[in-house]
Amino acid sequence: MGDRGRAALAVLTRDEGVRAAVTQELERRYGRDFPVVAAADPQDLRDALERRDLAVAVLFGGLGEADPDGLAVLREMRSGYRGALAVALARWGAWETTRPIFEALTLGQIDRWLTAPEENGDPEFHRAVTEFLSEWESREGGGFEAIRIIGDRWSARTQFLRDNFTRNRIPIGFYDAGTPEAEAMMVGLDLREPRLPVLVLRFRPERPVLQNPTDLEIAGAFGLLTAPDPDAVFDVVIVGAGPAGLGAAVYAASEGLSTLVVEPEAVGGQAGTSSLIRNYAGFPMGVSGNRLTFSAFQQAWAFGSTFLFVRAATALTTGDGLHRVALNDGSTVTGRTVVVATGASWRRLGVPPLEELVGRGVFYGAAVSEAPAMRGRHVFVVGGANSAGQAAVYLSRYADRVTLLVRRGTLTASMSDYLVRELEALPNVDVRFRVQVVDGRGSEFLESFTLRDLDTGAEEEQEGVLFALIGSEPRTDWLGGTLALDRGGSLVTGAALMGDDVAPAWPSGRAPALLEPSTPGVVAVGDVRAGSVKRVASAVGEGALAVTLVHAHLASPAVASR
Repeated sequence: MGDRGRAALAVLTRDEGVRAAVTQELERRYGRDFPVVAAADPQDLRDALERRDLAVAVLFGGLGEADPDGLAVLREMRSGYRGALAVALARWGAWETTRPIFEALTLGQIDRWLTAPEENGDPEFHRAVTEFLSEWESREGGGFEAIRIIGDRWSARTQFLRDNFTRNRIPIGFYDAGTPEAEAMMVGLDLREPRLPVLVLRFRPERPVLQNPTDLEIAGAFGLLTAPDPDAVFDVVIVGAGPAGLGAAVYAASEGLSTLVVEPEAVGGQAGTSSLIRNYAGFPMGVSGNRLTFSAFQQAWAFGSTFLFVRAATALTTGDGLHRVALNDGSTVTGRTVVVATGASWRRLGVPPLEELVGRGVFYGAAVSEAPAMRGRHVFVVGGANSAGQAAVYLSRYADRVTLLVRRGTLTASMSDYLVRELEALPNVDVRFRVQVVDGRGSEFLESFTLRDLDTGAEEEQEGVLFALIGSEPRTDWLGGTLALDRGGSLVTGAALMGDDVAPAWPSGRAPALLEPSTPGVVAVGDVRAGSVKRVASAVGEGALAVTLVHAHLASPAVASR
């Protein structure tokens, strides 16, 4: 078969020394899996790739004395290879290249930068290349398939499962029902009239086959339904495994507290769906929300936190100095303290015809698993905050056109400056202000939707796919009547509890701490809390601060004596 269908590592630089060193390192370490193609001229590189019918996984473009126009050439080449990572390549010590590289990163014109290897087997060089390939493979799919999913591509349930597995970093292979490959699999599984979606758990020795399974059935097949010990009392029960909950779990478990984390869906919460977070400290080239939060999960797990997945909290009660969290499987977990980190869910568009088409042309959140299917389409992203901007940038890698639909008249008040600049620089992204989606049509898939100008009232029809990221609503429905909520449903904490109109009122004689809701021994962190800063770093910080409050509560005379 030769190279057909394979993806290459492409090197483009006029610097013969850099080209030779990079090519040698790439061929020696990765050549068996990725053909390495190098050239000094862009057209020569294109011709070489075309002759061998190669796609491109990573495109390395030189920048420096021999390549003064390297960034412009890299941007031009990148446009012809959708899905490839564009990496600027510079010599060590060429400090004059850093500012142009950083500007290009900010504007989304390149994906990463890298210092050319100075010695054989340069570990820093190979660490970076391995990360590039990991990111490319996560975008494009392929490789080991722990689970195979056979289903209708635009089924809401199928889409949910694909997205959920992807967010939990479970390698999947998806096969669209009705295709010859999927039909052959069905025959091989002896399924004649299957209930879709079908899941094949290939990582289990017996390779069980599940037909249209519930979340609890999937968890059972994974071996994740071990019931918690009803007599166990944890130092802290954390409800939610987003950045705030994970931050609390890392610090609590690392400090010797017995820690239980309850999570109904996927590790990472809304942050886990972000394709690239550029402003998190310590990641100069950015990090995907999924990678960041999954690493935090592994860290908390390594320190000794216990995780209960596919369990949702349904009620919180307090008595005898203990807090009990009821779960949707009928069980109850008990803690001396509770950290509420349930975060928020995406606010709905509120347009009934569009709600009927969720998963079939209408998506809430970034839906990273669906991005490759947007090739050749016009995608509309509804929203004006960072999450919407990040989704638009990510989807622009695949879609022919991306339009950001914003209710406000500007992005500057709700979106980080680096994202605004990046959106402005992307050639296939535009922004429409003061508009709202008010209607939609479609049967099996979204066919069109109505867009209204909020200043003139004029309406127009548009065709494309909708991704809605229009803000969030706190997940506090399970806490109604137990803890004080504001009008928006967020948990009231700290000094705000001292108001006359807050119910239930703060019961203790001392003043409540910043993160304390209306019950001592309970702490609220992250997006679920009124007045929280909607940033991943602040959520992790609140999680860490929560553990200080947990220690203080556990050390109080009333609790310590039990």
